[in-house]
Order: sequence, then structure tokens, then C-alpha cells
Amino acid sequence: MKAALLGPPQNRIDGRLKVTGGATYAEEFAIDDLAYGYLVTSNVARGRISQIMTRAAEKAPGVIAVFTHLNAPPFVGAVHAPNKSTRQLCVLQDDVIHYNGQPIALVIAETLEQAAGAAGLVRASYSEDESALDIDAEAKHSYKPRQAYGPKDYLRGDVRGGLRTAVHTIREIYITPMISHSAMEPHGSIAVWEGPRHLTVYDTTQGVHDTRSRLAIIFEMPPDNVRVISYFIGGGFGSKSEVWAQVPLAAVAARAIGRPVKLAFTRRQLFCNTGFRSHTIQTIALGAGTQGRFTAQQHESITQTSELDEFVETCGAATPVLYSCANVESTHRLVRLHLGTPTWTRAPGYAPGSFALESALDELSYKVGVDPIELRLLNYAERDEQEDKPWSSNSLKECYRVGAEKFGWGSRPSEPRSMPDGSHLVGYGMATAMHPVYINPAAALARILADGTVILKVGSQDIGTGTYTVMAQIACDVLDLPIQRVKVELGDSRFPESPASVGSTTAASTGSAVHAAAQAVLQKLAHLAVNDKGSLLYGANVADVIAEKGGLALKNNLPKRDSFSAILARAKLLQIEAEVQAKPVQEKSTSQYAFGAQFCEVRVDPCLGQVKVSRFVGVYGSGRILNRKTARSQMVGGIIFGIGMALMEETVPDLRTGRIVNADLASYHLPVSADVPNIDVVFLEESDKAVNPMGVKGLGELGITGAAAAIANAVFHATGKRVRDLPITAEKLI
Repeated sequence: MKAALLGPPQNRIDGRLKVTGGATYAEEFAIDDLAYGYLVTSNVARGRISQIMTRAAEKAPGVIAVFTHLNAPPFVGAVHAPNKSTRQLCVLQDDVIHYNGQPIALVIAETLEQAAGAAGLVRASYSEDESALDIDAEAKHSYKPRQAYGPKDYLRGDVRGGLRTAVHTIREIYITPMISHSAMEPHGSIAVWEGPRHLTVYDTTQGVHDTRSRLAIIFEMPPDNVRVISYFIGGGFGSKSEVWAQVPLAAVAARAIGRPVKLAFTRRQLFCNTGFRSHTIQTIALGAGTQGRFTAQQHESITQTSELDEFVETCGAATPVLYSCANVESTHRLVRLHLGTPTWTRAPGYAPGSFALESALDELSYKVGVDPIELRLLNYAERDEQEDKPWSSNSLKECYRVGAEKFGWGSRPSEPRSMPDGSHLVGYGMATAMHPVYINPAAALARILADGTVILKVGSQDIGTGTYTVMAQIACDVLDLPIQRVKVELGDSRFPESPASVGSTTAASTGSAVHAAAQAVLQKLAHLAVNDKGSLLYGANVADVIAEKGGLALKNNLPKRDSFSAILARAKLLQIEAEVQAKPVQEKSTSQYAFGAQFCEVRVDPCLGQVKVSRFVGVYGSGRILNRKTARSQMVGGIIFGIGMALMEETVPDLRTGRIVNADLASYHLPVSADVPNIDVVFLEESDKAVNPMGVKGLGELGITGAAAAIANAVFHATGKRVRDLPITAEKLI
């Protein structure tokens, strides 16, 4: 019997490269004659540059060029976004300042140190305009988005009537702050021109083909003239799914000086120039009958965007779907601020939205007097009531049951402050996790070589999630090979086109393409064998041929095996390959989501207001799991994101100047190992063939949804104090 190649834990095939320093990241490529760039940024939030003085910088040692709006080469298509989902770029094309930290000059020098030193000599003066920086103060000017990247306003039933007739109601405001991605690897690029019409960029991108397309527009070149390479990424979390200013600036500078240029944002510059999760103000109103069944749900959200762009954090996306209710309303409004543009951040919309909705359900459970799990079960949605479709699969009830059992939820007394332990207060909290299934077209190439080994070429990229390993496992499963005999090549826009690594789509989308390509090359090999008189399989029906231990065999006669290498040798072929374009085959008659249940224990020092997450259990029904080791890593990472969101993370702008005051990893607080408890991750068996042939739903973002709410709910249970304004700090508890 074949060993199970998909599902069991498998070590990362790129793990040794990473721990020994052999993995080459975008800024680490050894390029001959490389020059270095360093950006100078504005220190006002809005206005115009009155004067910019660069003479001292130009005379500094090693300086090759200094570009400002006065002499920067013009771009085509750079300032104006080509479509609604890409950011507009500030790339030295005019004197207008849109936010504090905007690039105003680019210094190119022989070394990074020389570029940085010269950048400190650039001086600018400004004509300042009045700026809007406080979302609370500007909320009265909120407006309906012109182009929402997700659900627009939604209404079913009579919400006001449902609230009027409710026995129990709550109406509360929940706030999440600006949150920065803070990836270990900064955003950086190396640009190399081969003549005036061929550009190669080594970039920290979550989508090599998306970056190629944007650069082709910017430089008015055919996409095939642009090559983007991104073999490894040191974290992105959505921020590297966009093309930001350093990419085209590196390219235009390289063309101008006739040499390759490396340009990266500093840590401080990242906080202004590469997006963040928007500040959100969410108002939740819930109505319920005597037993707790919903009579109405209302979810209103106000989020920020910039003067340059319109970006919507779709906080209310889950509300019309997750629970059963006849009367539901969800709205999204925007406030324009003179800060940088927000962008996609892990589980956009669903992460902050779940904090508000799941906190509100916890509050309602206390009003009604029912257990938080029981309230959710009372309002379990048997189908997607927004789309009026059945679920393709939904294991949420089982997630609640298994999670409660593993966590020990049944021992929880309902009253707050009822679980003291010495000098600490202990609390239990829970919440629902939910994320939609997204699948995009993808292509892959599978090649069997003369020695029987396999090469996969896929224009995807590994953002740290284990894509190299999982793609190899998929091919091994089809071809019945040990993982050591498959080489996976990713991160090059010359490879078959695959979507960006966003929206938890890679395993389902790119994995489907790899699966199909492996099957296609197997079929080609089978046709060779059954038509080859020298093969043991000569004359057999191709449909009866299967892969068996590095060769081909008949289903009912496994000992009769012909190796891959022997088949190719007799055909005098050095290799055989197949490239396949896999299109989404999601069954549109069903609604497809991944679900889970989050359970959290906290310990609170009531004197100091310190909160420690001491235990966490997450149970998930998220389709077929391809590698339980890398999958668990993804869920643990999402939960840690939730710990940061609940207790620590907050990007703080100075409301006078627009400057980010904690733009470094010393004052922007993130969870470290000491903040992370034992995390128990459980995957329920669930194979959903309605979403794709492998039954894969996607994982990366599910783990954060509901995590912050579970922590906040546990803090209330421990202390009796409800904090609706994240992060939960000592000042808010004492």
C-alpha cells in the first residue's frame, strides 16, 4: 500500500537552506557593480515642497546621483494606479506632500553607508496645509466608499423592527487601532537593466507576476521584458502583495545611472510607506429573544483611507453570513486622513470584524444568561443566508464540541472574577473563527528527467508558509516518489503564472495546478509506455496505468512495473514535461468557508493590570490538510497575531504632525516567545471536493480570526472589565 504523502507532518525541504544562511532573499543577491539607494522622506503631513537643497549631498563622498521632483525621470502609469486594487505611488513626480514620511529625494551612492550619510545632508522646506489626522475627529465626515474591495452595504429584513421587538439588546462601539505588518525582512528591491528594454528586479514581493505586470505598465514595456525574482520572503502578511515606491524608484534610478541599484525602506520608513491595517470604529447592535435567538444584527464600520487612494477594511464581511438571523445590516464608511494608505493585512476585514462581532456576542451571552457556546449554537446558520446557499461543508458545531472538550470549557463558572488563583485572576474566553475560500487560476509545469527525478516550475512564491514543501508533496502523491526526488522551483515570473500569495489561496490554487500538471505528465509518460513494444505495459489501456514507486504499473498487476527512466531511455528522451493551466472549479451552487473555534485562558494581575495568555486551543474545519506540520505552524502564527492584536500592537501617529511616533521594533510592541503560551491546534477531518479536486480550503488567515476576541472575552471573564478598545493595556484595566 502506498504511504500517505499528503497529510502527515513533513519537514520543510528548504529548512536547511534557511537555517544555514543558504536561502537567498531579495536584497542578498550578489550583483556586479551594484549601487545603493537611500530615501529622504518628508516631515510634514500635507503641503508642498517650497525648496529642496541637495548640493551638499551631491558633493558627499561616493555619491553618484541625487533625485528629487526637480530632476527625477518621469514615469508612465506610476502615479495613477492601473486598477482599483493597487496603490498609487509617490515617486518624486511632483512637489505635493500627502503624508509624513513620503519620499522626497533618493540618494544613490557607492555604498549604503555613503548613501545614508548623504541623505542626512538633504534639506527641504515646506508650505504646509491643514491636515486631517484624527479618525475620531473626522468620523463626522465619513462617506460611502466609491469602490469597496469586498461587500458593499448589505441589508436583509427589518433590522430596526428586529431591535424594537428584542427582549435583550446591546449596542456598543468596538475599536481597533492602526496595526503595522512589521515583517522581519524590510521591503527592498534590486533593479538590473539589460539594455534599455529589459528589466530584472529582485524584489520582496508576494506576487512575482503581479509585480511584473505593474512594472510593465510603469515602464511601458511588454510583460515578457520584465523579470521579477522572489525566491524567499521574510514575512509579508499582505504588505508585500503591493508594489510600493522602492520598486520603480530602484528601477528608474538604475536606468538613469546605467548600473544596478539596490533600494530598501528603513524600518522607520516601513511604517509610513508600505501600508498597515486601518484603524476601525465598529458599532455593533444585537437583538435577541428570551432564549437568545437573534432578532437583529447591525454592524456599522468606519475605517480610514488616504488622500491618495480608497482602501476599505471590510469589517462587516462576516456578519451577514456567520449566524442565522432574519434581520441583518452591514455598512462600511471611510474617512480620508493625511496618513499613508492602508493595505491588506492578514485576514483583512475578518480579523478586526471578528473582534467586534465576537465580543458583542460574548456581551449578549451575559445579558441573556446563556453560555457563550450555547448562544452561538442557538444561532448556528444551517446555510449561508446572505447568498441563500448551502455550505459546501461546515464543521463549526464539531469545532465547538471538540474545542470545549479539549479546553475544559465545561468547568468554567459563568460569573466574572470567579476563578482566582493566588494573586491572579483567571478567565476563559472563546470566539468563532471564519474565513472565505478564495481560489484563483494558476499554472504549473512538471518535468520528469531521464534519471527519474522531477522538477516543478511554478510562478508562485514561498512567503514562509512552506509552499516549497507542500508543492513537492502534491507532486510526490501523484507520481509516487519520495520527496527527495522532487525539486521545486518558485519565485520567478518566467515560470508558469500563478496568483499572488494572498487570501489563503496558494495551497488551493497553485496546489491544484501542480496536481494537474503532475497528472498530465504522468499521462504523457503512460502513452509512451503503452505504445512502446519494449515496455512491460505495451498494449495496456492508459486508464489502467498508475504511478508506482518511481515507475508505471497496472492497477491490478503492481509487480509489473516500468521505471520512469527506462521509459524515457527507450524513447531516447532526456525529459518529458507538461504545463497545465488550472482554473477554479468551485461549485457555485454552494457557499465555501473555513470555520473554527478559538478558546483562550488568561491570567491577569489585578494590581498591575498585566495580562498573560496562559493557554490557547484552536479547532478548525478547514478542508483537507496537506501537511500537518506546516499547517499547524500557520495556525500558531495566526493565533500569535491575535495575541499581538489583543494586547500589544498599536501604530501611533502624532496627531499634530502625522509622524508615526513608535516606528521601530523597540516601541512598537509585538509578541515574543515569552508572551506565547502552549497552543494546541486541532484539525478536523474535512475534504471538500466542491472547492477543488483536492478538497483544500486554505489556512493562513483563519487562525487570527476570532483570536483577539477570545482573549478579550477571557479578560472580561477574569476581571469583569470589558475592554472594547484594543489593545488591552494595564491603563484600561486598572
